[in-house]
Amino acid sequence: MDHGARGAPAGRLLTGIDFETARASVARHARLTPILPAPDLTARLGREVLLKAECLQHTGSFKVRGAAARLEALDPDERARGVVACSSGNHGRAVAFVAGRMGVPATVYVPEWVDAVKLAGIRESGAHAVLEGRTFDESEAAAVAHAHAEGHTYVSAYDDPWVIAGQGTLALEILDQCGELSVFDVPAFVVAPLSGGGLIGGVAAAMSERLGDRAPTAVAVSAENAAVMLASIQAGHPVELPEQETLANALAGGIGPDNRHSFALVRDHVREHAVVTEAQIADAMRYAVERLHLVVEGGGAVGLAAVTSGAWAPAVEATGRGGDGPIVIVLSGGNVSSETLVQVLAAGLSAEGASSDASR
Repeated sequence: MDHGARGAPAGRLLTGIDFETARASVARHARLTPILPAPDLTARLGREVLLKAECLQHTGSFKVRGAAARLEALDPDERARGVVACSSGNHGRAVAFVAGRMGVPATVYVPEWVDAVKLAGIRESGAHAVLEGRTFDESEAAAVAHAHAEGHTYVSAYDDPWVIAGQGTLALEILDQCGELSVFDVPAFVVAPLSGGGLIGGVAAAMSERLGDRAPTAVAVSAENAAVMLASIQAGHPVELPEQETLANALAGGIGPDNRHSFALVRDHVREHAVVTEAQIADAMRYAVERLHLVVEGGGAVGLAAVTSGAWAPAVEATGRGGDGPIVIVLSGGNVSSETLVQVLAAGLSAEGASSDASR
């Protein structure tokens, strides 16, 4: 099954043309999310820190960008026949949202463990949701087979040039907004989650095309229990890992053995990697609520977790390729069930109580 966009070969992705074309498509469906100062983190790191709040995006995550770019690139016949996607929740919700606005029939496959909030969002947008597969990879295999059998366009969550270009529009917004809050026009580092690679790969490639050697250092953060892309980069080729339970369920799943786009982008454009534990992700989710007054889901909080936990920090006296500019952390999503959020917050209170008792 061809996961690429018709008329948009992968090579064009790195010319800048696709990012600008995608930006016009994204603007029709996504909102301009704020970039927020983070004084506490700035004081902690001794370097300005800014937060790109994609948790406030339409559908609750950055995924609406890639969905908009891909669906807007469909020709009239493809639109009439409809699209199929597979998702752990956020990509499916985004595809359903954009498809509903465009009048495109959409079927979204999700694994059996999908978050109830994300499943409800898919259905509320009018898409047909199919729960199939104990893992993301099983669900994706069923989705690709269905798309092929029925003649629908399959919209990959991560390995499609237009989807990646759509995610890369986030980088263009960061560059536009950075100078509004900072004395620097260009960040030194951009810290973002790593799963299938469409987000950090697209952001890093867009920055490189716009700025060349002045592009920020791209830092990809993986959840310890969902680190297939990182393992693939370390192996030098796509690998498969057993799926594990994680708060960062938006990052779960493989990258496909025949990955044609996102693996190469991450390999070639991401300069630094970090890994965070489940406990560090939970701490970051609590930090977001208590200190930032934002709800950030586990997968969206891994970049924040890397900084708050110390799993990643700029090397002493190091500068990013963007110079002395700020660190921008992407808060990529905010779709989390109330039950999960309550459990995470309650666990923090219990830990604080135990620590208080022990100190008496």
